[in-house]
Amino acid sequence: MSSSRRTALVAGVFYLVTFVSIPTLALYGPVRNHRDYITTTGGDAGVLWGALLEVVVALAGIGTAVTLFPVVRRQNEGVALGFVATRTLEAAMIFTGVVSLMSLVTLRQDLGAATGASAASLTTTGAAFVATYRWTFLLGQSLMPGLNALLLGSLMYRSRLVPRIIPTVGLIGAPLLIAACIATMFGLIEQVSAWSGLAALPVAAWELSLGIWMVVKGVRPSPLIPTGAPATPAPAGLPVA
Repeated sequence: MSSSRRTALVAGVFYLVTFVSIPTLALYGPVRNHRDYITTTGGDAGVLWGALLEVVVALAGIGTAVTLFPVVRRQNEGVALGFVATRTLEAAMIFTGVVSLMSLVTLRQDLGAATGASAASLTTTGAAFVATYRWTFLLGQSLMPGLNALLLGSLMYRSRLVPRIIPTVGLIGAPLLIAACIATMFGLIEQVSAWSGLAALPVAAWELSLGIWMVVKGVRPSPLIPTGAPATPAPAGLPVA
């Protein structure tokens, strides 16, 4: 297996691994939909599994950027560095959201069921943790993927490392996802709604198709020439074409 093929395979696997977080929407249901979750009793297995899946996604996201950087930097190193930065920032936000929910679970387990003024105080605390998670999710797993698609999509489109139809989907979907995030921030649409779901579909399709293509087909084996690179000078004594 050539070096480029191995790089594409590893990056493709990392991209496919990022989709393991899909079940978290259901796993976090009791936390997101019940304001008084912290004062109730019961198991926390769903939240713990969801947190684990998100940790895996955060690490896999960094893996995609680190693996692809040596390849795409040949096209434009600044944009490639930007992609690594947004992927890392995305992972940091995911970890922040996971910490907020894990803190909620810890308080729930340590304090148990509460009543009266204590219950009201805990409910407010739990709502704050959930609000923190919702905002980190919006910025980390909605806004950042849109920026990722713009940066990596432009590199993939210009370099032709994969068929151009794949990054085109990402470049079309990125502005839609970013616009949906801004609309959510200003309260124009709900964070979990049909509109936000539709806006996320093109970027999800771009990442899924990119991962599958790199696993199955790989990338172009020929080295890329950086944009604007000067032509190689002809040896002395030889005419220039």
